[in-house]
Amino acid sequence: MDLNNKAILEKANAAVTAGDNERFLSFCTDDTAWTFVGDKTLRGKEAVRQYMATTYIDPPKFMVENLIAEGEFVTAIGKISMKDENGKMVDYSYCDVWRFRDGKMAELKAFVIETK
Repeated sequence: MDLNNKAILEKANAAVTAGDNERFLSFCTDDTAWTFVGDKTLRGKEAVRQYMATTYIDPPKFMVENLIAEGEFVTAIGKISMKDENGKMVDYSYCDVWRFRDGKMAELKAFVIETK
């Protein structure tokens, strides 16, 4: 199961990098919940869709350093670069903890810190 969940996350991330948000969302449960620690929580696939439409106008660039799977969880640690609201590229370090349910991404707890 661990390798399957890791493979699912890798496919989902590849979809985001390619700018295919709908393909990414196909890997999520309808009631997916994303918590950006210290910021906000998105509830449901439609909320995530709207977030992606405004935040990922240009696809983000990922560099996954580690993927660690244990049971229903996959943790991704790495770097991400994306444009801010002014069109300037901003670099972040992140740790995403994904919980899977029935082969889909059901919950995300994201720790994201801007790097300077």
